[in-house]
Amino acid sequence: MKTNHFILLFVLTLYIACNSSKKQKEKSNKESKELVSITKDSVSFSFVFLGCNRVDRHQEYDTTATNASTANLYVMRRIWNEVATLNKKPDLFFFLGDMVLGESTTEKLDSQLKAWVDLYKDTNFSSISTSGIETVAVPGNHEMLYYHDYGVKHHDEWPLEGATELWMKHMTQFMPKDREVVTGKDSINNQMTFAFTRKNIGFILMNTDTYNTPTTQNPHGLEGQIPTEWIINKVEEYRNNDAIDHIFVLGHKPYYIFDKGKITGETGHKGLPEGPVLWPKLRDNDVIAMLSAHKHDYQRMQPEGNKTYQVIAGNAGSPGEATFFGYTKIDVMSSGEIKLTAMGFDKGNPYYASVPNNPTTLRDQTILTLSKNANPYTN
Repeated sequence: MKTNHFILLFVLTLYIACNSSKKQKEKSNKESKELVSITKDSVSFSFVFLGCNRVDRHQEYDTTATNASTANLYVMRRIWNEVATLNKKPDLFFFLGDMVLGESTTEKLDSQLKAWVDLYKDTNFSSISTSGIETVAVPGNHEMLYYHDYGVKHHDEWPLEGATELWMKHMTQFMPKDREVVTGKDSINNQMTFAFTRKNIGFILMNTDTYNTPTTQNPHGLEGQIPTEWIINKVEEYRNNDAIDHIFVLGHKPYYIFDKGKITGETGHKGLPEGPVLWPKLRDNDVIAMLSAHKHDYQRMQPEGNKTYQVIAGNAGSPGEATFFGYTKIDVMSSGEIKLTAMGFDKGNPYYASVPNNPTTLRDQTILTLSKNANPYTN
């Protein structure tokens, strides 16, 4: 009898041990699979982009809202500090123009750009300059043009002679040393259009208001000019490079915008005259997105229903349509997925007011697929 009990106890112990070992193995296998999944979907490279932080010339504002930089101080400081203290910091921070008011004289542009650089480097203002994040900037119309007001809500913007030299004087430090530049004809005027790569990503940066000299036909020069052929050639070069998997084109002015309930290609002041030539090349070469600002709003769209995206992040502090101010982040995953996340806080009234009680929250998130996006954004 005792022998039977002993055998039964032995079998029971063996069963428990085997079952426990099996469960432990299953748990270990599950954890291994989860670890592989996490590793597979880890962030390979990330970047933030935004534009349009300057204050408005047409509105009275509290003198504490800005300084000699003409930046919206509260919003700029908040965004810089939030990005610099993210748990997973971006590798790059793109500023897509209109960081200063400009659009007047070279003297004012000179002093405003200098003050903006001083603001960026001021560690008492923000921690962005010591964060280790690479900052890259391109100009907007407020840095490249001057403003002529006819009154009665009508104005023109024309190329400002000397703006190119002033941008290069102050902002070359925010242009990658390993960038590829436009050569040949008009290379001096095209210094702010360039390209560079990071890991398996190709970035093409456009100055969307390149300086051009006045002519008899255009006595003030033309706004909205880009070196189209060079940009297209660079897009095609990157697409044919097996080491580059993802291409992004960035510039201040967009081509497509969402306005009055529909998506429109803009060739006037709101967009790019060369948009009808440029966009088909972006689409045909599977450019992930054209990233822009200029319109004071956040918008994400696939203008043709699939393929290349137009993402506008002009909600960094200038007054306008945007209901929230913030930044947009793109994570390039090791799995190949492209994740977009837009973060923001409800803006104050007036737009430059401090709103510490308005939390920064998720405003848009999706995977940028070149097929029709299953998660469209509507604002």
